[in-house]
Amino acid sequence: MAPQAESKTVAILGATGSIGTQALEVVEASGGRFRVAALTAHRNVAALAVLARRHHPAFVALADPRLLPDLRRALAGTGVRTGAGPEGLVEAATLAEADLVLAAGSGVAGLTPILAALQAGKQLAIANKEPLVAAGHLIMSQARESGITIRPVDSEHSAIFQALGEGRPYLRRLLLTASGGAFRDFAPGELDKVTPEQALSHPTWRMGPKVTVDSATLMNKGLEVIEAHWLFDVPVAEIQVLLHRQSVVHSLVEFVDGSVVAQLSLPDMRLPIQYALSWPARLPVAWGQADLCEIATLTFEKVDLTRYPCLQLAYEAARVGGTMPTVMSAADEVAVAAFLAGKIRFTDIARLVSRVMGRHRSRPQPSLEEVLAADAEARAEAEEEVSEWHNRS
Repeated sequence: MAPQAESKTVAILGATGSIGTQALEVVEASGGRFRVAALTAHRNVAALAVLARRHHPAFVALADPRLLPDLRRALAGTGVRTGAGPEGLVEAATLAEADLVLAAGSGVAGLTPILAALQAGKQLAIANKEPLVAAGHLIMSQARESGITIRPVDSEHSAIFQALGEGRPYLRRLLLTASGGAFRDFAPGELDKVTPEQALSHPTWRMGPKVTVDSATLMNKGLEVIEAHWLFDVPVAEIQVLLHRQSVVHSLVEFVDGSVVAQLSLPDMRLPIQYALSWPARLPVAWGQADLCEIATLTFEKVDLTRYPCLQLAYEAARVGGTMPTVMSAADEVAVAAFLAGKIRFTDIARLVSRVMGRHRSRPQPSLEEVLAADAEARAEAEEEVSEWHNRS
């Protein structure tokens, strides 16, 4: 008899973003199996208030403390407790009422709440890429100390989590799949003129703006390589990226005997979110099934690193280690925001990240304070680069 999924109360960090809103869809579809204990957002008071009134959490918080009075007014009379700033995010991540914390935000700001959740012994599901990229050594060390198995939410890492099973001692390599993003069929010479609107038109996935642009540069896949290195304790040299246009095979695991195990499903983030919440049980399908006869064809191609320099930069940052992945990730956030704002070209994203990385002297085995300092320094340098480039254009 299949094990039943436990009922859980969930704290969702980054509830107004793409992953957060889809996680709440999973909660609503669970028939009461999952309930909301806490919600957080960066600055979107109106959206957070709507979600709080709908899901009745015990606590909500904003990353920006200046907006706390607005949040309190929006939730007056509801009985929902409110908080803000780093302390508010940590309170949400360690709330006594929460069984599981879903880190669904973006940016390295999620690092401190994630560590706090692990220290408090909370079950943890991670969709937030940057904390693992910047401080995977700190997160995994705390997870081991607290006896927590981290549940990955990225479709690629969820696929590996499912396919690997008890086969870790026999692993040869991990194969991460990539859709190739919005410009996978563009000639290299066309990329200088592409627009943010074009970049945000992803061929298969529904994601937030930053992740969608990162998909077009394959920086998202570079971040996922580093995440996989930490989550599964696999050397970066044993993690390969394959171009898979259909986005049905979410990743593969190859074992020493030549066997390859893959996880397949429709390109819908609610599936890995639901699995992260219900693990080790599985819930009846709610989001559609992959009809292999209808899909008919699955293709795989090698990735041309000269076409995707951001992926090459991520592999380089992973090889250097220390604070270099932090710097790369921070510079990319600034570069993507500048591209979306029309300040730099699409092809400038990789150039800007490369320049910031080239000036950084990596610090090995960094502390939390060193990680946060490297992140801040890289952002400041990247912002300065953007200003100079924008003023010259």
